[in-house]
Order: sequence, then C-alpha cells, then structure tokens
Amino acid sequence: MRIKYLLASLLLVGSSFNTLAQVEVDPNLPEYEPVSGISGNLTSIGSDTLNNLMTLWAEEFAKFYPNVKIQIQGAGSSTAPPAVTEGTANFGPMSRLMRSSEVQSFEDRFGYPPTAVGTSIDVLAVYVNKDNPIQCMSIPEVDAVFSVGRRCGHADDITRWGDLGLEGAWANRDFALYSRNAVSGTYGFFKDNALCGGDFKPGINEQPGSASVVQGVTESLNGIGYSGIGYNTSGVKAVELRQEPDGECFEPSAENAVNGNFPLSRLLYVYVNKTPNQPLPPLEREFFRMVLSKQGQEVVVRDGYIPLPAAIAERIRNELNL
Repeated sequence: MRIKYLLASLLLVGSSFNTLAQVEVDPNLPEYEPVSGISGNLTSIGSDTLNNLMTLWAEEFAKFYPNVKIQIQGAGSSTAPPAVTEGTANFGPMSRLMRSSEVQSFEDRFGYPPTAVGTSIDVLAVYVNKDNPIQCMSIPEVDAVFSVGRRCGHADDITRWGDLGLEGAWANRDFALYSRNAVSGTYGFFKDNALCGGDFKPGINEQPGSASVVQGVTESLNGIGYSGIGYNTSGVKAVELRQEPDGECFEPSAENAVNGNFPLSRLLYVYVNKTPNQPLPPLEREFFRMVLSKQGQEVVVRDGYIPLPAAIAERIRNELNL
C-alpha cells in the first residue's frame, strides 16, 4: 500500500506535511514530560530495520527513567507476532503490517487484535554501488532484475546491466543480487510492492540484516540490493524509481515518501498488546508517549528515517489514550 494511503487511513485531514520535505521534526509535536513511579523491565523482539531505532529510543527513555531496562532483539519482523502473542515481548517492532494469520493467532489467544502503533516513516531504497552510473529504474524493471515471474509486467528477464541501458564496460556485466531473508518485514514489503507478489530469483544473496545488504552492494561493483533509507552509506547510491516505465523518476526523499510519489514508502510499526477500552500499563504508556513526542521524533531523524507530522502523532496518541 502506498504511504499516502497509509497516512490517510491514520488521519483524515488535508495537511500538506511540508515540514517533512526538509526532514525536520514538526515543531507542533509536544515535549515529553516524565512522570513519577516508572521502573521495571521491557523487552522488544522484532524488526531488524527498527533495531537501531528501538535502541536509540531505549537510550532516550533511559535519560528520563534510568531504572528502566530495555532488552532489544532485532532478528526480523516475523519474530514479533509470536513474541507479542506469547508474552515474551512487550513490544513487537515491524517494518510491515501483521499478516491475517498472525493477527488471528493473537486473537485466538486474547479475544481481540494486537495494536499497531505507527512510529515513523521509511523509504525502502534500491541500492547500487556508488560507481554505478544508473540513475533511475521502473518498478517493472526492478521486478525483472530480482524476480523469476515478472508479475509487474516487464516483457523480458533482465540479466545484465546493459538491459537497463548501461553501455561500455557495463553492458555485459551481470548482477550481484542482495536481499534480506524471509523472516524480514523488509523482504515481505519488497516482495509485495516491488515484485508484485512474485518470487525472488534462486541464488540471490540473502542477508540476515539490512546493514549487511548495503555492505554487500558496497563491496560488489555489480551489486544491487534493497534496504531502508536509514542504512544509506557513502559506498552505495540510492536509485531513483518510477512506478511505470514511462513515468517520472523520483528520488527516495521525505517529500516524495509523504506525497506518495516514491513507490516504496512505508510506515514503521511497533505492535503491543493493548486490552480494548483499558489504558496501557505505565511502562508501555510512557514509552509510546516519548516516541510520539518531539524528543522521540528527533531520534527518528537522527537515525535517518522520516518523522511523523504532529497531527498524525496526535491521532495515534488519542487512539492509544495517551
């Protein structure tokens, strides 16, 4: 689902979100004010994409509550639903929405669905080596590079850089494909949105983390892979993308993410077990109050992601009764 529809589902207003064009924290976000009596332990199990962000939020939270200890595991989004369902984690960060089967497992146990808390916005970039001259790709071309079925509509398989218009020494070079592994929410999002639900090519280099995808592309002149924009480094280049072969190319920027022009944009979630019509426990309540505050969204920017507009954050706080 495109990010503009995700945002619209959270907030039915006509905001332009201009503050995001400069990746600045919305000045209308509230300052976080700590409360008394907060201590104990929290556990987070889930997304690798959100692993560093959760760590930075935990460090920020510890400034207000030094007696709170937060343990964080980031093996992949698919590890979050069973952890939240089984009660082994307070938080289940995910870079995708739960699948219907994952929600059903939770409902079978508790009688109500888990709560998805939107925390920030991410752009999923297609990375090539920094010395690669390619500037733009269409989603059907991306699909034809990575998938076996080409469900997005490209007529032919793409096996060489020359198939994408590169000339000279690049024309006959094949691809070194890098991907996340199947437990990753990034893997699932890319499969659904860049491969139109198709299957990856056999022999692709599956990596356990987003940083290792970028590292692989950095070390391979022929490399191409995908990862969150927060993992961008000087060793790679994020390719501009267009939805259709004859469409306009857009860079993976905050502005293009929010206005829906960039094809691979998404909300990043933290799932929690919240009993309907009851407040969250104090620890979880204060953590989300901090995440959805000015300080929490400053952490988002520091980690390379896109902060929530104040109106969106307010809507989420109201839904959580914070």
